[in-house]
Amino acid sequence: MARFAGGLAVMMAVSCALTRSPFAEGQGTDRSDQAFVTKASESGIAEVELGKLGSAQAHDAEVKRFAERMVTDHRKANEELTALARKKGYTLAAGIGKDHREAALHVGKLQGEQFDRQFMAQMVKDHEAAVELFASEAQSGQDADLKEWAGKTLPTLREHLRMAKSLATNQR
Repeated sequence: MARFAGGLAVMMAVSCALTRSPFAEGQGTDRSDQAFVTKASESGIAEVELGKLGSAQAHDAEVKRFAERMVTDHRKANEELTALARKKGYTLAAGIGKDHREAALHVGKLQGEQFDRQFMAQMVKDHEAAVELFASEAQSGQDADLKEWAGKTLPTLREHLRMAKSLATNQR
């Protein structure tokens, strides 16, 4: 439980720090591209924080390794998106959002195999949504740089989804 409280404190600190973000308000940017940046950054932050939670609380070694990979891969993607957003004048999400926060609170209360099952179910759900979001941006985004970045990031998200589904099946 102490690990969960520590993880939750980190998530809240990140959320508060990002609320005071110095980014521009997306002036002169396409609304659909701005919506993508907001949603992608919110999801990316959440995946790092949920990955930290999974890394600390997972019972199964494979689930723990998956969680650690989520931290590494999504942190890298978040850094790339942050740099692109700064360059292009897009506004990043102010935090992880209500749905991700509630999921983290729910999953974080669990232990052992029950934690692993719910964590992996959440990872499948999150990555299905991410693949859909990034595929849409890669296909129909208006900003060429965002469109290219989404397309470049999509294979990694698809691999995460494949891994998450496989691990979720093993956790039943």
